[in-house]
Amino acid sequence: MKKKATLLLTAALILIAGACNEIRNGNDTGRVILKVTDAPFDISNIESALVTITKVELKKEGDGISDGNPFITLSEDTVTLDLIDLRNGVSETLLDMDIPAGTYDMVRLYIDEAGLKLKDSEEIHSVKVPSGSQTGIKIFLHPALEVVEGNLEEVLLDIDLSRSFVLRGNPVHNNGFIFKPVIRAANMAKAGSLRGMVTDTAGVKISEASVWVEQDTVLATAFTDTLGYYAILGVPAGAWSVSATKEGYDTVRFDGVNIIAGNKTIQNFELTKK
Repeated sequence: MKKKATLLLTAALILIAGACNEIRNGNDTGRVILKVTDAPFDISNIESALVTITKVELKKEGDGISDGNPFITLSEDTVTLDLIDLRNGVSETLLDMDIPAGTYDMVRLYIDEAGLKLKDSEEIHSVKVPSGSQTGIKIFLHPALEVVEGNLEEVLLDIDLSRSFVLRGNPVHNNGFIFKPVIRAANMAKAGSLRGMVTDTAGVKISEASVWVEQDTVLATAFTDTLGYYAILGVPAGAWSVSATKEGYDTVRFDGVNIIAGNKTIQNFELTKK
């Protein structure tokens, strides 16, 4: 059966599932949307962070395919993204297509090349990603994605810039960079978002403040924009600890912040100067 594919991208990759959006096809398929977004790092000296994706696959849970290959190909189009544009709740659709109903537990992303451009520089530092383009990068889905006939599903792939791009040297005397992609996948049917403002005690909005969510380990991070706003997408439903800080300010932490699937949770911060 011929299927249509559309791809969404942000500084994180999103595959979204929404049981409330029913599209009755009557052909044992469900619709899936793939988006990309970014978990950003300190970008004050970075003008662009490019990633070239050449192929996307989705793995069906178990090994129930006769040829022994449980992966289905979602896209083989070459797409180059600037992750700097995909921050604080911004995402881009990488894929929108019908796939067979079933349970899927892994996305495999093929990344051919990455590039980094510093501000006040004309040079783009590029590296090839041999393993990423040949064997792909495996990203597990926890919980697994349940594709139901006639329903719309979404998944978010979040590329963590702070750990994926590692500069050699410093921004002034840069010796290139190492690219080791760190990507998490969020089943958006079971996740919500965290958003808010960061200000000082006088109400002045703070830019480039670091915000992160964690339970036993840090799940995702964000940096506020020039208006003091931050957003973190694809946070699994549950109670989380949320913290914010910036150099020269104390760290503020809230425990037990409740994230509800499909909802936006607002958590503002007021930082005190040291």
